[in-house]
Amino acid sequence: MALSSIKSFILELDGPADAAFTGGEVVSGQVVLELRRNTRVHSMKVLGRGVATAHWLENRGMNSVYNDYTSKVTYFRKRQHLIRDNGEVTVLPAGRHEFPFSFQLPEETLVTSFEGKHGSIRYWVKVKLHRPWATVKKIKKEFTVIEPIDINTPALLAPQAGTKDKMARAWYRSFGQVSVTAKIDRKGYTPGEVIPVFAEFDNSTSRSVVPKAFIIQTQTFIARGTMKQKRSVVATLCGDIVGAKRRETWHGRAIKIPPVGPSILQCRIIKVEYMLKVCVDVPGTSKLCLELPLVIGTIPLHPFGSRTSSVSSQYSVNLEWLRMAIPEQPEPPPDYSSVVTEEEAEQRHNAVASQQAEDLSGILERPLMAFVQEFRFRPPPVYSEIDPNPQPINMRPRCMTC
Repeated sequence: MALSSIKSFILELDGPADAAFTGGEVVSGQVVLELRRNTRVHSMKVLGRGVATAHWLENRGMNSVYNDYTSKVTYFRKRQHLIRDNGEVTVLPAGRHEFPFSFQLPEETLVTSFEGKHGSIRYWVKVKLHRPWATVKKIKKEFTVIEPIDINTPALLAPQAGTKDKMARAWYRSFGQVSVTAKIDRKGYTPGEVIPVFAEFDNSTSRSVVPKAFIIQTQTFIARGTMKQKRSVVATLCGDIVGAKRRETWHGRAIKIPPVGPSILQCRIIKVEYMLKVCVDVPGTSKLCLELPLVIGTIPLHPFGSRTSSVSSQYSVNLEWLRMAIPEQPEPPPDYSSVVTEEEAEQRHNAVASQQAEDLSGILERPLMAFVQEFRFRPPPVYSEIDPNPQPINMRPRCMTC
């Protein structure tokens, strides 16, 4: 049997393998074609694509009929002919041939690359080689796009605060009231930053309570007017027990943001959102939880106002989330179901009663994906019970409402 005339067919992109692009930048590379002998070619073209896709199946009733939920958004579509089909066959001599190409990404903001359970946002370059009486030969290579999110804006620099209280009851008996007040300095952060949490826990019950804080990621997928969500705990902070009739104050207790991917807020069918959830675990009754919104950005805080227009240079310090570096013995975060209140669980169960049971497992439930982990998560570091930012003894307690 004669060997194929094609010895190698390779697609190379310029720049480092982990390069990230943003809107308006140029993606360039070359196609390398090595031939063993003279080869007849109809055409060869390079295609550039950027597509968001959401997809899942749901079983309705007792039968085996599944409803298919699919939606798609195309962000860019480019085509470039390397060998144009003009109706005649082109003969390429034996040897090595290099075909450079380049195309510019759209100027408008693209959406960050993402791989999730029920959808993805992918960008790729594909090359197709057409020959007479032969199957079409294809190569495909994906690349990463990052939507710039600058946290140096008034909306993301604004402090976030809230307060919530609840009567602790069991079997129609009241044990007293529990209240939580929490505040963080701003709404926008970048991966690797530490969030100082200022909180006050007032336990007027006859039982001890345990305060905790969590960073939660919510992935939302939308298709055919239906929404599917997946929630994961990506970082945890556990406080000291607050005894009965006692009060506890956090003077900037630290919770570190792991190398997660940035928020995705501009896609119509896929969203990735974050929140800080401060909870009090009351024995014998449901949890009391206070939620503060977070936005994970790509351009870090500039306290002295020095900026550059290069997104890649700004984000270079935070590209660790694109790499898969996992500690040897990480401590996995708790399941989302362990931090949701009973009322929230019942409300969400009723809201999606027509859907399959929600998967609210943690982030380490399956192998890591390719681009934005699901965002290439690295598990949060093991939490230390020693406060890395203790309050000096002579410091005046911070007011929680100003």
